[in-house]
Amino acid sequence: MYERILVPIDGSSTSRRGFDEALKLAKRLGTALHLLNIVDVPMVYGDVSGTLPPEELLAGWQASAEQLVADAIAEARAAGVQADGIVRRDPGERVCDVIVQEAVKSQADLIVMGTHGRRGLRRLALGSDAELVLRGTPVPVLLVRDPAE
Repeated sequence: MYERILVPIDGSSTSRRGFDEALKLAKRLGTALHLLNIVDVPMVYGDVSGTLPPEELLAGWQASAEQLVADAIAEARAAGVQADGIVRRDPGERVCDVIVQEAVKSQADLIVMGTHGRRGLRRLALGSDAELVLRGTPVPVLLVRDPAE
């Protein structure tokens, strides 16, 4: 049914829920996981208070992202699931577009990702990467909502 599941992760509780669901599904189906973290360059610069040079800040975020992916790969493999991963940093690209591009590039059969499930003005103000992935992807998407939201 599914041979490769793309799982975007960012260290949040929401993405953790998506990862956990993808891991359960992969174990049951004998499917491989392809983990993705995106270093969102515009967000990094928007959060900077000017205390660190941009190159140093990006290097730190890149290292953290690589560790997050490595830890998730190790967890999946410890559970008996084949896994690999990548960190992408594509300035000028929207997160949703990078996810869709990676799904195509990695030949994923399914995307499993956490979603905040925002509605109304919060969704309008904060946007919805999950919704934009749904609109742009050629593969099925399983959205896992964080009940804490």
